[in-house]
Amino acid sequence: MEKLTKDLNPAQKEAVEAIDGPILILAGAGTGKTKTITTRLAYLIALGIDPANTLTLTFTNKAAAEMRERALMMIDDVSYPPKLFTFHKFGLYFLKFHMDKLGRKNSFVIIDTDDKKRILKQFNPKTTIKQIANEISHYKNSLISPQTAIEKVRNIEGEHGKRYQEIAQVYEKYENYLHANNLVDFDDLLALTYRVLDEHPEICESTSKQFQYIMVDEYQDTNELQYQILRKLCSTHSNICVVGDDDQSIYGWRGANVKNILEFPAHFDDATTIKLEDNYRSTSQILAAANELISHNRSRHGKNLRSTKGDGKEITLIESANESDEAEELATRIRKLINEGVRPREICVLFRINALSRSLEERFTKEQIPFRLVDSIRFYERAEIKDVISYLRVITNPSDDFSLKRIVNKPKRGIGKTSLDKLEMHAEGLRKPIFAYIEEASEEEISQVLSKKNAQTLKEFAAMIHGLQAKLGDTPYTFIDEFEKATGIRKMYIEGDEIERVLNIDEFYGLLRDFSKQNPEETIETFLHDIALSSEADAIDGESISMMSVHAAKGLEFDHVFIIGMEDGYFPLLGDGNDMEEERRLGYVALTRARHDLTLSYVKSRFFRGKRDFMNKSRFLSESGVIQGSLKLDGGQPYKKGDLVKHKIFGMGRVVGVSKVGKEFKLAINFGGSKRDILASFVERI
Repeated sequence: MEKLTKDLNPAQKEAVEAIDGPILILAGAGTGKTKTITTRLAYLIALGIDPANTLTLTFTNKAAAEMRERALMMIDDVSYPPKLFTFHKFGLYFLKFHMDKLGRKNSFVIIDTDDKKRILKQFNPKTTIKQIANEISHYKNSLISPQTAIEKVRNIEGEHGKRYQEIAQVYEKYENYLHANNLVDFDDLLALTYRVLDEHPEICESTSKQFQYIMVDEYQDTNELQYQILRKLCSTHSNICVVGDDDQSIYGWRGANVKNILEFPAHFDDATTIKLEDNYRSTSQILAAANELISHNRSRHGKNLRSTKGDGKEITLIESANESDEAEELATRIRKLINEGVRPREICVLFRINALSRSLEERFTKEQIPFRLVDSIRFYERAEIKDVISYLRVITNPSDDFSLKRIVNKPKRGIGKTSLDKLEMHAEGLRKPIFAYIEEASEEEISQVLSKKNAQTLKEFAAMIHGLQAKLGDTPYTFIDEFEKATGIRKMYIEGDEIERVLNIDEFYGLLRDFSKQNPEETIETFLHDIALSSEADAIDGESISMMSVHAAKGLEFDHVFIIGMEDGYFPLLGDGNDMEEERRLGYVALTRARHDLTLSYVKSRFFRGKRDFMNKSRFLSESGVIQGSLKLDGGQPYKKGDLVKHKIFGMGRVVGVSKVGKEFKLAINFGGSKRDILASFVERI
């Protein structure tokens, strides 16, 4: 035991040795969160707790892999490793055993965001695919069925009503399509897991008894559905330890609920709260700015980071006339760092809005500074990679009609859309997957639906798939060679002179080989599941400068960090719908990515969306104490009529009016029948 905890500070040691009951570990940026949670896992096992009775959940494959590796290094003679999953990977693991309880097959296939959009397009909706996809995701995470969604929007009038009625109808068609093709999307991995736990108390009880000790990393990023799943998993015990930082809750726009961590002591009786405040990442100057900025938020537990590294460089401010001058100045400073021996991978440029990277891209390209733009296009969503993945999906699961339709005519085999539609319709009439129909029907029978030539082509296609299925047990090197000879995907792109696509396919083959080498007992199906659950942040590597949004930088750290666009309207974003407290948390995350050297950049004018605007310095510069200045009010009204608020003395009330008094907002609030006028800074939104 002493060996495990000897290198921990007192707060970390307390967190590791707190075993029973609900525990909230508030871990500030750079305070050794991963070290604490992995040591705690090793400590549990060292006490004699069966690894099979532990469950550790996080949000990225990269974090799960790192924790698994670090925990196993501290554990001796464990016959099998503890369960460390992302939430979605846990859902996959759980549903592989229990999907049949919902009347569906356990051999389902996961579709990604691109697949989802392609399926939705088939229904020819008038509403944008993005809006439909987002609304369906909202419905699933709120556990709203298509039938309930249709009922909810039935009486909404006007164009608004028509749009939401169409979305609900498309949702029903989409769900029917997923069921018919035995597909699940990312949201299903959680929603269906909850359904099984909720509808089958005996499974809920046995699962809870199996996982007697639960740990959750990045708890501030959990949404309502994830919280509800955790409640189910704790139905027979209260041994849940959550680790997170309310000051780094920056995903409200995608459903994360900061109240989960703020209200943990209320959700779980007799909870113990432990704060990790010794920061091992950043210098005192950087932490002073971060602490000062986040202190302006009202909705937080409250903590103060202390640097263990001591003083370093003062924070640098860059003022430029415009975005071109800003890019030139950054290029000059970064080139100087590289010439002094700094590795490009230790340099990062952050921005609140992705579009601000354009001027930097142009200047860095001109100056031949190596950079990597971490954007929204993931490697696995590239067309050529989707082609290869779809082939592998059909080989491992021939019933996957969605993937089959993508590749049955790649390379071109003369099976056009009309022929494919006829084939699909005929297979549906027989209630069979397309491949099963091709496989079982004779060439003559198929030729009665399509042409004789198409019938022969489809039979050859089926034989090719069967041939590759027989090769699945070969070494990855042999299988890849046979796969390429049979499918001709790589050759197709070579002949089209699309060299970048060819290189991407080569990289994919390399990933498959490496996976097989590292996991000799696992199947290609496991590989496909892993990459379906992978995130862009998992792949950040290489000897180049990273340029990314603040959201993408969460969990990363660099020696030298440049933050551009430090102007009101860009960072923070202003306007209706923007939460200033979440904007400050984004600012806090951005500042605390830096280890030694932090540079903040702002311009006097910026060209964006077709026009040039004159800018004001970001209020975050004064709120963090980097420059002198008075505190600014939020861009819009912080409260509106109807909002629920809480006052320390008067309790909970509802806003019935908003007015402005000088630089402050005054709220007329109804506290249980008693109306009072209170300044906005003295209440908090519920």
